[in-house]
Amino acid sequence: MAKTTETTALATQEPLMPALENVGQALSEELDGLQLTFDRVKIPSGGGVAFEVPGDDPDSPDSVKELIGVIVDHHPVNAYWAVKYDGANNPPDCASMDGRQGVGDPGGSCKTCPFNQFGSDGNGKACKNMHRVYILRENDTFPLLLTLPPTSLKNISDYLGKRIVGKGLRSYGVKTKVTLKKVANSTGINYSQAVFAVAEHLGQDGAAQGKAYSDGIKAITRNLAITDMEYAEADSIEEEAF
Repeated sequence: MAKTTETTALATQEPLMPALENVGQALSEELDGLQLTFDRVKIPSGGGVAFEVPGDDPDSPDSVKELIGVIVDHHPVNAYWAVKYDGANNPPDCASMDGRQGVGDPGGSCKTCPFNQFGSDGNGKACKNMHRVYILRENDTFPLLLTLPPTSLKNISDYLGKRIVGKGLRSYGVKTKVTLKKVANSTGINYSQAVFAVAEHLGQDGAAQGKAYSDGIKAITRNLAITDMEYAEADSIEEEAF
């Protein structure tokens, strides 16, 4: 009898994440003429080791030392503003949603663009190479958006290459833990780097749910406009690193 009860409980267990296979179509219909935004996670300046995450009070974000959830999407983004961030929420002069092809002025290949070369903005690049990571935490319906600055790109590359693909996994098939570590540049100025680790394997069923969610949400995440606030935060941390 105990075994039957246990089997029934497993059969009726809630899925690991919302069943949003058709989320792109559903949101397109419900938000016609509008645009969905995701709560953004902020990496602090000055080498802080706690993320700022929107809470119940929009004027008082929560401070958390780790993010644990499923990476349901991630992709590179490049953005260039001819005029430095001034708080006006202006769109970028040129942007790329895949890190390869820019749209706008100057547009074209990101690889050969003069604004995407080291030294075009002091020691860094005038066009910021960032990486968006969408993290779906337990009991949430939509993921948080963590935009990584250039100084954290090697860490996520190593994580995805060595700890995920290198182990025969996919990012949507595990829970990932993201933390911050304090790093000092050559002159002793501190800045923050994001660090990634596998927190839990989801198993075959969990990975299937993760893939279904990921496939659905990409219709939204891959078309989300880049904001000047993302650029400003990435630029601030990059300046600390150099």
